Order: sequence, then C-alpha cells, then structure tokens
Amino acid sequence: MREAGTSAVEPGALDQVRLEANRQLNPERKADLGQFMTPESVAKFMAGLFSRRTGAIRLLDAGAGVGSLTAAFLNRWGSNEVCATAYEIDGKLASYLRETLHAYGNGRFDAIVVDRDFIQDAVYKITMGRKGAGFTHAILNPPYRKISSDSEHRALLRAVRLETVNLYTAFVGLAIELMAPGGEIVAIVPRSFCNGPYYKPFREWMLAKASVEHIHLFHSRTSAFNDDEVLQENVIIKLVCGKKQGKVTITTASDTGFSDLRAHEYPFTEIVHEGDEQKFIHVPVAPSHSGQDGVPLADCSLADISLEVSTGPVVDFRLREFLREEPEEGTVPLLYPAHFVDGKLEWPRQSRKPNAMIDSPETRKWLYPNGFYTVVRRFSSKEERRRIVAHVVDPSAFRADVIGFENHLNVFHSGKTGIKGDVAHGLAIFLNSTAVDDYFRRFSGHTQVNATDLRLLRYPCRQDLEELGRWAQAQRDLTQELIDRQVAARNGQA
Repeated sequence: MREAGTSAVEPGALDQVRLEANRQLNPERKADLGQFMTPESVAKFMAGLFSRRTGAIRLLDAGAGVGSLTAAFLNRWGSNEVCATAYEIDGKLASYLRETLHAYGNGRFDAIVVDRDFIQDAVYKITMGRKGAGFTHAILNPPYRKISSDSEHRALLRAVRLETVNLYTAFVGLAIELMAPGGEIVAIVPRSFCNGPYYKPFREWMLAKASVEHIHLFHSRTSAFNDDEVLQENVIIKLVCGKKQGKVTITTASDTGFSDLRAHEYPFTEIVHEGDEQKFIHVPVAPSHSGQDGVPLADCSLADISLEVSTGPVVDFRLREFLREEPEEGTVPLLYPAHFVDGKLEWPRQSRKPNAMIDSPETRKWLYPNGFYTVVRRFSSKEERRRIVAHVVDPSAFRADVIGFENHLNVFHSGKTGIKGDVAHGLAIFLNSTAVDDYFRRFSGHTQVNATDLRLLRYPCRQDLEELGRWAQAQRDLTQELIDRQVAARNGQA
C-alpha cells in the first residue's frame, strides 16, 4: 500500500509523455478537441490546492489527456481508497492515460477510463438520476472551444438548465452538478468567464452552487501552455460545492515555476461586487488594487455624461471593394489601430492597412461626421504593458466631412457624432491611467477590450473630464507618472 505523497511516476516523466503524445496528435484533431495538456509543474500546484481528507475519495478528471492531473493528485494525496474516473475521448491519449494510471495499481486504488463524450455522459447521469454518491474531488483541464447555439452539446446542456457558450465552462458546470456536498473542484481555465454577458448564466450557475475559495493568476498570458503556443490568459480556480462563501485567496506568479508565488486574502465582496447584476469576477493582483472604490473619479455611467461607446462600424473584409491604399479624390479617411503610434495619430501611414475608403451612398451609413472622438483599441498586443490604450481623434487632421472607424477600434461618441474636444482629451487621460487599467484587468479575462466592458466602467463627470482635458492639452510631455498623479489628484488622492 503506497503512502500519501509518494510518487509512482518519476518526477519529469509525465512531461516527457505529454510532449511525446503532443507530437503524435493530428494538429487539426487537437484543435477540434480544443485540448491543451497540463505541464507537470502546473498539475502539481493544482493538486496541492485540495484540502486534506480522510476516507474514500472519488476523483473526477474530465478531459484527462495523458493523466497528468490525476497523477499529480495521487502523488500529492496518495492512492489509498481512491477511485478515479478519467474521461478521454481521443484514442491515442486514452492509451497513454491507461499506462499512467496502471502505474498506481498497487494498494486500494481503482481507476476507470471512460472514452465517451463527457457532456453526453454527464447529462445522462444527471437527468436519469444516476449520479450516485457524487465525486468528492475533481481536477480539470477542460477543452476550450466555442459551442454553437444549434449544436447537440448546447441542447444537452440546456436539458440540465446550464446555458453556456464554451466547452470549458460546460465541463466545470457539469462537474459542479456531479459533486457530492462539500466536494472540491480545482480547474485551470481561460479567464474569459470572469466577465462579459455571454458567460453571465454560467457565473450565476457556479456562484449559486459553489463557493470560490482560491484563484491563481499567471502574469503572462502564454506561460500556462507555452509548449502549445497558446495565447490565452488562464486562471486556476478552486470551488467547494455547497459551502457558504467566505474569503477568497488570490495567488499570483510570473510563470509555471511558481518561484515568486504571492498570496493575499480578500473578502468576497471585492471579488464579486454587491449589487452587480452581471456577477463579474474581479481578480485583484495586489491589495492596493482591490476594492470597488479603486478607480479615481469613477462615479458616472456613460449615459450620465451623455456619451456612448461602439465598435467601429467598418468591417474591412465586407467592404473590400471600397477600400483604398492611399487617399484619393472621392475617398475619406479610414482609421485602424495601426494609425495610432506612441499616443499620436499618424494618417496616412505606410502599412499593410488601407488609409481611405470610397465615399458613396453605399458606404455613408458606415461613416461618422468628422469631429473629436476618443478611441480604444479592441485588441492589446502580446504582453503589452497596458490593456486599455486610448487616443484622441482630432478633426483638424483631416480635410473631410466624414471619417471611417475600422472594427478593431472602440469609439466614444455622442449619437454617432463627435464629442467636445476637452471631453475627448480628458476621457483619454482617464482611460490611460494606471488605476483604470488595474481595475479593468481585475475582471477582463481575454486579450480584447470590448465595447460592453467599456460601457460597464464608471467615469468622471463631464466637468472633471473637461478639466482633465484642458490640463492634458497644456502639457508638453505627458508621462504615465504625470497622468496617474493628475487623475489621483482630482479624486483627492494626491
């Protein structure tokens, strides 16, 4: 009988198996399954998040791959009195999985490898009342792939009243439903479920049925699955089913070595704000960045200050016939993110992107009157220092009555017309402050900055925006330190 904490698989061996299996997988099949296997160091960290428990353990590993997560759990807690149920639908991976679990065959250990679709199997057990006693533990690295609204998986999930748009949230949601009272789930998933309207039903499902006990955040978007070159911001989350919500531990680390691991504890009201109908999940990266009042001057909604924000209406591939590389007679300016460099507008600009589009009756509905606007790029570049990067569009830059905004820009406007210049400059200063960026990162779970996210932020009143704008225009050199000091000063924090 093997003692808890002793390994049946040599350290590093499973990483070699994982890499070998990765090389043998068909890339198209791998992408179709949306499965990226867990590095051994991450699996070990995840296994260490479970609480010590005596008695029989019923472990679920859905989307098990080569068995790295189950092996890490057994290495940490022992295989005595453990029954592990591991789902893996890919035949090649399932063969590696069986070999991994076979290494733990001594003592009172039972392993079941299920090569059926987890969603189908879980929904069947739930709807037919065949959950049994439920799992006591679940350790998951679920597949990442969108679920179309008319798919079989979507219909199956709706049969158990779980409305969600991605396989990873479906796996976590079904795991919650299959757990015994007090059962613990540790999962590594994309951070995208933390915000956005599409994941609201899942957040409500999760928070109604389980408490959030621990969230781990990687500073780098690439570190969790760097062998697979995955540009995805991932978190590790620990849930406890049926437990009253208490404080939440937040840990951070630069990479999968966890050498600079830091931990802080927060009241749940700083993770999910009271009265927030969207149930956004905020992840403070340090105590100084926590709390609902962490954004200076943030008292007003956009409606309160008579502003709106929309995604740029020009979708270039749909209007390709009207686009022109250089401005010419009969065209108007077309602005892309590439036209904003080091805080300044450069138009026209030599790049791979067009600089203009034909002004015609067919295109007029996609154009805005020339005026002052504040724009924010929808996508931040890989490992960019700031997630929100705002710029001002000044009408004096163009000799045109109308201009176009490409779809990769978010545009602040007033009824699809320009806004007051001082307001545009003040809004850009506010959005470019470190305080706003820190606040946004607490609930933004992807590389995008969506118009919906910007609508849900709180903003300064118009008078404060105008004063910030006049101050900004009077500066010769706007450094980040100056911006942060001025934004803080207007909230009495300097």
